[in-house]
Amino acid sequence: MTPAMTILYVDKPEDSARFYEKLFKVSPAEVSPTFALFPLPSGLVLGLWSRHTVEPASGGTGGGCELAIRAASDAEVDAVHEEWTKLGVRILQAPCVMDFGRTFTAVDADNHRIRVFHPGEA
Repeated sequence: MTPAMTILYVDKPEDSARFYEKLFKVSPAEVSPTFALFPLPSGLVLGLWSRHTVEPASGGTGGGCELAIRAASDAEVDAVHEEWTKLGVRILQAPCVMDFGRTFTAVDADNHRIRVFHPGEA
């Protein structure tokens, strides 16, 4: 078995779909008031499920995980940060170097963290 999908519980899937469409520049394959689905070029599928209708019900309110996106270079980390800042995305951590490489962290409306990173040289 291979993990193939990440699902984030969100307040309003249609609003969240517009947010992620803007960030990823990929149209969702499905959008409804309760669920949105993004097959991403990497092969990962991102689901956005209404926290009000998920079954079985979840006590999670968002922000308990991090969606990590690998960049091709340190320069791409900085370019994505600049682009997302211009789009009005809330940034939690400006670009910096950590143990694992150059990174920055943003957050969506449901407090799910989105990390862009480029691994450091081994």
